[in-house]
Amino acid sequence: MPISAMTMKTWLLLACALALSAQAAEPLSRVSPARTPQEAGLSDIRSLVPDIAEDIHYAKSDNFTGAPVDGYGAPKCLLRTAAAQALARVEASLRRDGYRLRLWDCYRPARAVAAFVRWAGDLSETRTKAEHYPNLGKDKLLGEYIAPISGHSRGATVDLTLMHCESTRCTPLDMGTDFDFFDPRAHTDNPGVSAVQRANRQRLLQAMAAEGFVNYALEWWHYSLPSAVAADTIYDVPVE
Repeated sequence: MPISAMTMKTWLLLACALALSAQAAEPLSRVSPARTPQEAGLSDIRSLVPDIAEDIHYAKSDNFTGAPVDGYGAPKCLLRTAAAQALARVEASLRRDGYRLRLWDCYRPARAVAAFVRWAGDLSETRTKAEHYPNLGKDKLLGEYIAPISGHSRGATVDLTLMHCESTRCTPLDMGTDFDFFDPRAHTDNPGVSAVQRANRQRLLQAMAAEGFVNYALEWWHYSLPSAVAADTIYDVPVE
């Protein structure tokens, strides 16, 4: 009897998960042998901006998997040093105009990406659907939204938003969706968001672009600094 399309898709997802799990255990040529942040050239952003706002979602249960993610032993933002320095300059520039960044994710270990793929392959686990992918089937997430290899693992990609501050009180700007909302509405230039939401996204984009960060068009919160990484190298150093 022929294998159904759904069964075949499930097998493909599981095969991808197994391959990535093996990669985490026994690094291939594209995975750095570094075992510490220092060996990987990673810096804690708070060594440059001690009071930067952080809300590292994958170190806790408030994320699309519904649980702390493998590799996140501490809620820290690590980045390749050049990327950390560039992000610190973005923060300094924004503060002069009454704005600040809030960081949701930075460097992401390869083992965390493998955990995402395993989660995507478990089509029976849908606890977070209403909050994170209300308009998509879970079988549609792997690819555009959950990649088997993430740029975050290269150490120069950040997920973040923008806040407006008066004195010491800061309020997040309305960006039209929450973080990790898997839906076309989260596309940076989505025409369905309001004029205010679009303007807020553009303010963030312009501030980041001024220091060379490039936006991923499907996620308004996602930025990478290509000049700070080796394109063929990812890392699996845990965040601790």
